[in-house]
Amino acid sequence: MSSVRVVLPYHLRTLAKVGDEVRVEVDGAITQRSVLTAVERAYPMLRGTMRDHVTQLRRPFLRFFACEEDLSLDSPDTELPKAVAEGKEPYLVVGAIAGG
Repeated sequence: MSSVRVVLPYHLRTLAKVGDEVRVEVDGAITQRSVLTAVERAYPMLRGTMRDHVTQLRRPFLRFFACEEDLSLDSPDTELPKAVAEGKEPYLVVGAIAGG
């Protein structure tokens, strides 16, 4: 089991009533899917806010980053960088900015 650091955008932190960063315990492979599932398990009020309930696809105005890389378009089952799995670097959920 790994302890993964996750940074949430302001609106999700407010909804979950947490600080800037949370730690979640993840079993098995450390992937975007397993991390987001662990976050939703620990903070049920976030279910459906980061991923669609049915399709499990990323919500359009959220982006996912780790180790200065945009992982938003990667497969949810791709393993995250080792630094994230070891808790040295956070997995970032970032609210996208739209407009002109």
